[in-house]
Parts: sequence; C-alpha cells; structure tokens
Amino acid sequence: MVKVEGTLEEMYELFGDARQMVKSAKRSVRSAKKVATKVKRPLNSWQKYVKANSNKFKYKSGAKKGQINLKAMSRAFKKTRKGKK
Repeated sequence: MVKVEGTLEEMYELFGDARQMVKSAKRSVRSAKKVATKVKRPLNSWQKYVKANSNKFKYKSGAKKGQINLKAMSRAFKKTRKGKK
C-alpha cells in the first residue's frame, strides 16, 4: 500500500482524473458487452420437450421424490413423432 498525504485540493488534482478514467473505462466495457452478445440458436425438439411442464415425469416416493425422472421422459419422448429418427 502507498500512503498519500496532502490537502484535499492536492488530492483532487492527483486523483480527480482517475475517477473520470474509471468511469470512461466502465462505459467502454458496457458497450463492448453489447457488441459481443451472440444470437440465440433455436431449441431442438428434445429441449422443447423437456421445457414443457406437461411432459415432466417426477419421482413420487423414495430418495429422489419430487425430482424429474429423465429416464422415463426420454422413453416417452422416443415414442413421440419428433423423438423418432
């Protein structure tokens, strides 16, 4: 750490420009983030199936009670028209 001593006016002279530089750097980072965002790709048929609440099979008892049963969901999905290759 560096110890800085002086009057308030001297401090503003030393660090006043630094505040403006930090603000401008933050602004430039924000604008760069907007440019870097990618276009979202569409969901595939399995992802759409899993997303729908009506298709969710849940464990009714046991240690996994309330969790989603993906094995049963995959079996049911393979029987649908979109699940067949």
